[in-house]
Amino acid sequence: MRRGYITVFLSLSLTLILSLVFTVIEGARISAIRMKFECVTDIGMNSVLAEYHRELLEQYDLLFVDTSYCGSHPEIANTEVHLRNFAQKNLYPGERTGIFGSRDFLAMDMEAVEIQEYSVASDDGGAVLRRQATEYMKEYPLGAVLDKIGQNVELLQGFGIDSADVGAQRQKYESRIEAIGLPEEEVEEGKYEKVPLNNPADIANATRGSGVLNLVLPDPSAVSAVKVDLGEYLSCRTGRLAGTGLCEEAAKVGGTPDDLVFQAYLFEKCGNYGQEMDKSLMKYQLEYILAGQDTDWKNLEQVAKKLLLWREAANVLYLFSDSSKMAQAQAMAAALTAVILLPELMEPVKYTILFAWAYVESLQDVKTLLGGGRVPLVKTAADWKTGINAIKDVRGSLTEDSGGNGLNYKEYMGIMFFLQNKELQAERAMDIMEMDIRRTPGNAEFRLDGCFDCYQARLTVASRFGYSYEMTRKYGFY
Repeated sequence: MRRGYITVFLSLSLTLILSLVFTVIEGARISAIRMKFECVTDIGMNSVLAEYHRELLEQYDLLFVDTSYCGSHPEIANTEVHLRNFAQKNLYPGERTGIFGSRDFLAMDMEAVEIQEYSVASDDGGAVLRRQATEYMKEYPLGAVLDKIGQNVELLQGFGIDSADVGAQRQKYESRIEAIGLPEEEVEEGKYEKVPLNNPADIANATRGSGVLNLVLPDPSAVSAVKVDLGEYLSCRTGRLAGTGLCEEAAKVGGTPDDLVFQAYLFEKCGNYGQEMDKSLMKYQLEYILAGQDTDWKNLEQVAKKLLLWREAANVLYLFSDSSKMAQAQAMAAALTAVILLPELMEPVKYTILFAWAYVESLQDVKTLLGGGRVPLVKTAADWKTGINAIKDVRGSLTEDSGGNGLNYKEYMGIMFFLQNKELQAERAMDIMEMDIRRTPGNAEFRLDGCFDCYQARLTVASRFGYSYEMTRKYGFY
């Protein structure tokens, strides 16, 4: 038998080789920890986004994560727990057992998870939600529609229809009649009474307090009777949650919110009078966004009143330019004032008749619009519907009319939306979304201010081999 031996040179060589091997192994461990940490971070943060709210996507094509997770307490801490769980499960899927009782080659654990920034739907006056809606609508051919809205607004403002105070103008002429006064006649010995003017404009003006819907709808009782508690919804809710604002990366990739495109989005997703949606709690959703009242009746009435004001201003403008109709009013005023022998009343009486006539024509316009017809912003003689004697029988003179040319009811609302405060518009739109989502199973306390679409998180991982790494990433729906 030969004796084995090892040289000093070989001993030194093995030491160097083993040192190199262990260094390479440790370097591989460090690289593997870093790579796995990056992969786990990516998987975990994307997994959080995969928990987007299904009903919100289905009904409104919006991608947001609900931090309440169908519960009643939305807070970002809930999402931190979800992110930590996703990351931890991807660090090791099962029990760690290995040779000699070792856990595994990397032995990694999540040490800390912190969400530093996040943008909720209602941040920046609803800009976060409006950005997503703008992104959703970018494939739709909206150019002609948006141009038409702009043209209608220019026409409305160009003629001063939106700013005219017809009521003040009418009262000026009524005050002149009162200032002149009516003559008195003796009805009994020593007893005198004013001679009645019998101005038919008074008959028309007496209906102003009846409510526009009661005058123009064929069956006012058919109007939706839905009533809500506005304090439960975002625009009126106290203690609203807030994130850190619109994500810059989302704005760069998906673009910034566009007011007109968001308006087109709302017109696609929301119902209105005559075009109600089964999914909706409030049936006249577009009217709610404009008026913000707690009942469908009040919202429809507020929009109808606005229409009446616009139509009255436009109709007065037309009447004053039509010499034929001015002559008719003059003749009626002359006949009335001749009876009481007060020719100085003829001029103010003529104008009260013209204002009353414009009012009745405006009621007819609103009735036409709510009935599905069309009415031009500025009329011609061919568009005029009522005769001067309509002021003597307002209710009886209004007729059903679903035809005509010009703008329809929804296009008039489009002008109102264009002129509305955009933050208020977005908040009320979110009210509507909350109302509808809460009607679905498991979402009774859904809140849009508890939903985020973009977030930045800092994750820290530690290994039992003495290594610790930190990573900050930003992810979102963009």
